[in-house]
Amino acid sequence: MRPIRALLGIAALTAIAAGWSPSGTLAQSAEEPAPVAETPAFVFPDTGPFAPEQIKIPNAEMIAEWSRSGHSDASAEAFSHWDGEGEIPAICATCHSGAGFRSFHGLDGSEKGIADHPFPTGGVVDCDTCHNPRLGEITEIALPSGISHPVSSSEAACMTCHQGRAAGATVEKAVADMAEDKPNPELQFVNPHYKIAAVTALGGYGGVGYHYPGKTYSGRFLHAKPVATCVSCHDPHSLEVAEATCLTCHQSGDPEDIRIARTSYDGSGDITKGIKADIQANADLLEAELLRYAAEVAGTPMIHDGARYPYFFADANGDGVIDQKDGQPVAYNSWTPRLLKAVYNWKVVQSDPGIHVHNPYYALELTYDSIEDLASATGTDFAQLGLSR
Repeated sequence: MRPIRALLGIAALTAIAAGWSPSGTLAQSAEEPAPVAETPAFVFPDTGPFAPEQIKIPNAEMIAEWSRSGHSDASAEAFSHWDGEGEIPAICATCHSGAGFRSFHGLDGSEKGIADHPFPTGGVVDCDTCHNPRLGEITEIALPSGISHPVSSSEAACMTCHQGRAAGATVEKAVADMAEDKPNPELQFVNPHYKIAAVTALGGYGGVGYHYPGKTYSGRFLHAKPVATCVSCHDPHSLEVAEATCLTCHQSGDPEDIRIARTSYDGSGDITKGIKADIQANADLLEAELLRYAAEVAGTPMIHDGARYPYFFADANGDGVIDQKDGQPVAYNSWTPRLLKAVYNWKVVQSDPGIHVHNPYYALELTYDSIEDLASATGTDFAQLGLSR
């Protein structure tokens, strides 16, 4: 009834404006102001075209931040690696495709676990990967070390995909019952995988590194209580580090400048630089020591090339050039148990670019112990290095 009344009212006002009285007779001219019409019952919106800033999109700022992050970059190696094959193996799709992640955890209604089929290429870490309403059902994540780590819904995706694909236990199993310094053709490089921050943060408890017998290792690096999770320090959409959070306790917002102790771990005596410098110095020393061991003890010089898998190659004649066979580089093939352990730990430290924040003590322990073990075979004067653990 209300729309009808409104239409009748408008008709009446039209008649009055034309000079007719409500009774139907011609109204006399008057100087009274014209009556104000009621607001129409329905108002059509303005039509376009609109400028982008005029279009309101829910969560537009967050979407824009995500679109500029590595998680959305379909051209990145992490997501485009399988473009040539046209499909992603199920075991890889768990973390390199949003659809694969949801399938692995059964969030799409499928059975939990690695699927029995590949996934289409082109997927990324999309909104539904981290905002799926069923993420709360994930209460623990199985790690390569064999333990199950309890997680909250905000950590489930991070812990699933940044845990790596190997552990110290993987190396220990591979070298079991082998002579420490005898090359064994059955041994191959063990890769902890890439961007493994979720598990390096757990330290010795997570077990990603090889732990030498008789040594103890720091557990989870418990930062200040308010920054105990991934999203405490990383914007979940842009992935950028919230430097303002660092400034709550530290004098610098740049994580590379922050030092955690008044101890020189690399033997330089310099405690004014950030702890990252100590970790990198010890990692560089470890790399030099493992290359020396490969040439002098294992008997085959080694070349490291971080740009291509499996990263460590043979240089049998020691000319500084990677050996070739049928036009292809020859992977290093003189692995000994001692060498494999040290190389693996070196790669663990290098596979987390932020390990100086996520767990600096664990990184220092792994490099220290690996250098010490290699030195026992190469004859390097370990004490003279002045390292601290």
